[in-house]
Formats: sequence, structure tokens, C-alpha cells
Amino acid sequence: MSAAMDTESTYSGYSHYSGHSKKAHRQGRDRHKSPRSKDGSRSEKSVTIQTPPAEPLLGNDSSRAEEGQDDNWGETTTAITGTSEHSISQEDIARISKDLEDSVGLDCKRYLGLTVAAVLGLLVFLTPIAFILLPQILWRDDLEPCGTVCEGLFISVAFKLLILLIGTWALFFRQPKADLPRVFVFRALLLVLIFLFVFSYWLFYGVRILDSKDTNYQGIVQYAVSLVDALLFIHYLAIVLLELRQLQPMFTVKVVRSTDGESRYYSLGHLSIQRAALVVLENYYRDFTVYNPALLTASKSRAAKHMAGLKVYNVDGPGNNASGQSRAMIAAAARRRDSSHNELYYEEADHERRVKKRRARLVVAVEEAFTHIKRLQTEEQQKAPGEMMDPREAAQAIFPSMARALQKYLRTTRQQQYHSMESILQHLSFCITNNMTPKAFLERYLNPGPTLQYDRDRWFSKQWTLVSEEAVTSGLQDGVVFVLKCLDFSLVVNVKKIPFIKLSEEFIDPKSHKFVLRLQSETSV
Repeated sequence: MSAAMDTESTYSGYSHYSGHSKKAHRQGRDRHKSPRSKDGSRSEKSVTIQTPPAEPLLGNDSSRAEEGQDDNWGETTTAITGTSEHSISQEDIARISKDLEDSVGLDCKRYLGLTVAAVLGLLVFLTPIAFILLPQILWRDDLEPCGTVCEGLFISVAFKLLILLIGTWALFFRQPKADLPRVFVFRALLLVLIFLFVFSYWLFYGVRILDSKDTNYQGIVQYAVSLVDALLFIHYLAIVLLELRQLQPMFTVKVVRSTDGESRYYSLGHLSIQRAALVVLENYYRDFTVYNPALLTASKSRAAKHMAGLKVYNVDGPGNNASGQSRAMIAAAARRRDSSHNELYYEEADHERRVKKRRARLVVAVEEAFTHIKRLQTEEQQKAPGEMMDPREAAQAIFPSMARALQKYLRTTRQQQYHSMESILQHLSFCITNNMTPKAFLERYLNPGPTLQYDRDRWFSKQWTLVSEEAVTSGLQDGVVFVLKCLDFSLVVNVKKIPFIKLSEEFIDPKSHKFVLRLQSETSV
């Protein structure tokens, strides 16, 4: 309980200091604002996006504060800055607003496509029925009797239409997974083919049957049956083009994240570039570890520190050649570069030591917390009704004993922005409900997981832009490179064709496995 009270006092200090720092920052900005900005000029203005205050458990931590921390910083430090390190200019804001407008256009295009497909599908299913009913309505008395043959054809048409309806629903009417920049070529071709096919049937029906008022009703019904059969064959063609054609692997794509270089390999079939990009993104959310920009700030600050400008003084006067100064600066930079690897080595070693130490503390704290929980059996629940707790109450009871160790570990590994106190309590309650071990509970926090593991509002990549030199509707080819960009990073995709493999066969007779023992004077045999 004392640890929980210390934690609450720490975060109350953090919230007070963050509000005071933001107020002072706003006053300083207003005091030093230039007269040009008052006149409405926006050429040099930029906007800094501030992250909202975090949950009481996990506060944001800057990378510069992490460099000078000791092992006991959690007990002494009560305030950290809450300003985000990400800033964007007004050009970026204009680009984001344009992307939002484009997304509205994509929604309109998607609903328009669905509307056209629904209207065409309704026309397809009503056409055979109309072919059969129109003669009965317009010239019923002049029709020749059909009898049992027509009744059998009616049953055939009914069941074929039912099969076609189920197949169309399973193939076409599915929840869309993404908004693609261009139309799906094969699906558009199928819609055009179906429209031309139905239109030609209606044209023939109007000229040869409606105008002449054909009295052969059995031939009219068979005409409708032939239409349904042709629609079933078009549905088979759609299955081949939309589903089966892409199953055989033909290409291998390498996906590299531009910020940290993490890469994966995937095998794809005959797909267009935009559909290949969609498959890459689906696998990215599942296979790649979540993008953490906080892990990159340390390397950036270290590089900026080593590449700081060097002052060179010219003691001989300004008349000397500048080549001597440039040579001196290059030599000094080379000497600093030779010593920078030592600093990098000791920084990484110290960080690994801190991570291992806090990891050990976290494991011990969680194991001790889990020892206080015992699942009651059915007969035990009747003996002590007053001491029973549900999983949520049990999680809230044992959480304070592990909160500080978990907080320190997440801050050290820079994962605090992905885990709120509510999400940790929900995960702890889930583990308690399913009788999971402490190791299973810690798996989410000890190893960064894929993007799908975290809440959607914690993702840094929700809207993507496809950049390609080739048309996005063209198929994949050997050597094609396209880029998937989001706000903070990009995925570079390189396509390679799977080589043709020539496999030969060689037969070995089992009776040919004969051996001879060679004895020498030096051997012990």
C-alpha cells in the first residue's frame, strides 16, 4: 500500500509540473512572438502536436532524460516533460486535410461501386423470372400447353438460382478490407461481361419473343434455363480469376521498414501492385513488431552530438586558402569518429545492464503477486462467501505490488506509450480468469509484440499511401519496387520472381551398397 501511495504522489507531481511547464511555454511563446506573426504571415509558422496526459500509471518519458538516470530515479524524480517530440509544419497539415478529403472521395467511390454491383446483381436474378412470367401475363391464352416438362424446368431454374445466389453472396458480398486507389480490374471486367451478357439476352428476348409473341412456352422456359446455366459458368470464371489464380506462389517480396530496417519475406501469386500492397499491409500488422519512435531518439541524439560543428581559427589572417581549414575539420571529425564507437559500446552496455536489472525485479514482483491468488473450487466457494473476489477485483488487489517495477521496466524499454493502466488491468484480469502463469502475463511486456496486439488508438500507422513508378493496376514483375508510406515511416517492397527450378532424378540400386574393410598395421582392429 505504501508503494501505491508513493506512485500516486509521484503522478500528482507529474501532472502539476506538466501543466505549469505548458503554461510557461505558452507565455514565453506569446512574449517572444515576432510582429510579423501578428500580421497573419504563416510562412515560418509550425505546429507542435502534444500528446495528451497519460494514464496515472505510465507517463511519457523523453529520451534525453533517460540518458542521465540512475537506478533509483523512480524514487526521486517526480516530474517529467509531457511535450511530444513530433512536430509537423502547416504543409503537413494541409497534406493531412487533403488525405481526409481523398478518403471522403474514396468512400463515395466505394459506395457507388457497391450500388452498381447490387443493381446489376438484382437485374441478373430477376431476368430469368421475368422471361418466364412475361408470356404468362401478356398472351396467356395463346400459349401452347407445356405440362410436366415445364414444371421440371421450373424446379431446375429455382434451384440453380438458389445456388447462384449463395455463391454470389459468398464471393462478392463480403466486408471490404481496405479502400484501394484503383478499381479491381478483374472484378470490373466481370461486371462488364455480366452486363453485356444480360443485355444481349434481353435484346434477343425482345426481338424474337416479345415482338412476335411466340406461343412455344416450353422453348421460352428453356431459353430462361440457358441464361441461368450461362450465369453459373460466369460465376465459375469469377472464382478462377478472383480466388484461384493468385494461390500459386510466383514472386517473393522483401519488405523493409525504413526507420529501423526490420524486414520480412513473403510469397505472392499473380497480383496487381495495389493488391500486393494490401497483402503486405495485412502481414505487416501481424508479423512486424510495433513501431516505436522512442527507440530511435537515442541514436539520433548521439549522432547529433558527434556531428556538432567544430570551430577552426585562422591565425594567419583571412588571406589564407580555405582548403587548409577544410582539411583540419576533416581530420578533427575523423579523430572524434574514432572515439565514438567506445561511447556507443559503453552506452549500450549500460542500457542492457539496466534493462536486465529491472526485468529481474519485475519478474520477482509479478511472481510474488501471483502467489497471493488462489482459485476457489465449488465446495470452497460455499464455505467462505465473504472473501471471494471476481477476476477484476483480484487484479486490482495485486496490481499495486507490481506497479512500480512494471512502470520502471516499461520506461527503460520505452514502451510506456503503448500500455495504459486500464489495458494492464484488463490483461491481468484475463490472465487470472484463465489461470495463466506469471510468465504468460509478462510475455506481452517483456517482448514487443506485433501492432495488432495493441489498441488501435496507439498505432502510428492507420492511413497509407502507395508510391509506385508502375501503374498500381499492373501485375507484379521481377524487379518492381513500390513504397507504402504513412506519417512517420514507410515500407519499401522489392519484388523478385521465384526462379524456375529444374529437378532431375537419379536412381541408386540398393544392392550396390557394398563396402570393404581396409586393415593397416597402425590400426587397432
